[in-house]
Amino acid sequence: AVNELSQPEAMAHLFQYDSTHGRFQHKVTHDQEYLYIDLPDGSQDKVRILHQADLSLLPWQSLEVDLVLDCTGVYGSKSDGEKHITAGAKKVLFSHPGGSDLDNTIIYGVNHDTLLPEHRIVSNGSCTTNCIIPVIKAVDDAFGIDSGTITTIHSSMNDQQVIDAYHSDLRRTRAASQSIIPVDTKLHKGIERIFPKFSNKFEAISVRVPTVNVTAMDLSVTINTNVKVNDINQTIVNASRCTLHNIVD
Repeated sequence: AVNELSQPEAMAHLFQYDSTHGRFQHKVTHDQEYLYIDLPDGSQDKVRILHQADLSLLPWQSLEVDLVLDCTGVYGSKSDGEKHITAGAKKVLFSHPGGSDLDNTIIYGVNHDTLLPEHRIVSNGSCTTNCIIPVIKAVDDAFGIDSGTITTIHSSMNDQQVIDAYHSDLRRTRAASQSIIPVDTKLHKGIERIFPKFSNKFEAISVRVPTVNVTAMDLSVTINTNVKVNDINQTIVNASRCTLHNIVD
C-alpha cells in the first residue's frame, strides 16, 4: 500500500512519466483505490492507495504491514514512528535522518551489523551520509582521520522556487534554475551519530546548483600519518572490492 495525499491520476502519471529518469516501460493504470502496475514477466502488481494525513489512523494492521518506509521527509521522530506502530505496522524505516531518539541509524556497509531484532524505528540516514560515511570509514580505518571538511554540490530540490518567490529562508527565495544557493546542512551531525569519536571534528557546507539530478561531494581530511595520493586511492579501491563492495565504486 502507499499513503499519498495526492490524487490517483497524478500518482499514476508521475509513476509512468518522469522528466529526469524517463518513462516507465510498462503500463500503469489506476482506479480510486488501487494502482495497477504491469511487470516485465507479464504479471500485474496491485497497490492499495491510501489518503490518510493522521499516521495513527492508517490501516496497517488490517493490511498486515510488516514494514513502513516513511519517505515523506516530514516525519522523523520516534513519536512519529510510534504512530505507524500504533496503526499496526511492525517496524518503521525513515528514508532520511530522524531524531536522535530513534532505535538506530544505519549506514549500510558501515554499521548495519548493529541493527538488532528489537529495533523497531530506524533511520537509513540521508543520501549524503550514505555517500560520504563509507569513504570516511575506509580512510579512517587505514590511516586515522583527525578532522575534515565536506562540501556538497547538490542538485535542486522541491523546497526551492521555480521563479523568485517567498520562502522562510531568504536564500531560497531565488529561482532554482538561475542560482547557486548555500543552504544549511546537518551532515556533520549525521557523521557524529555514526562515529561519536568525530564529535566537533567535521564541518560541512552545502550549495544547491541548477541541475535536476546528480550530486557531488568533496571530502578533505587531516590524517594522522604521512601518505601519498596513491595510498589513499588504493585504499578506497581495495575497500570497494572487499568490505564496501557494491557500496563504493
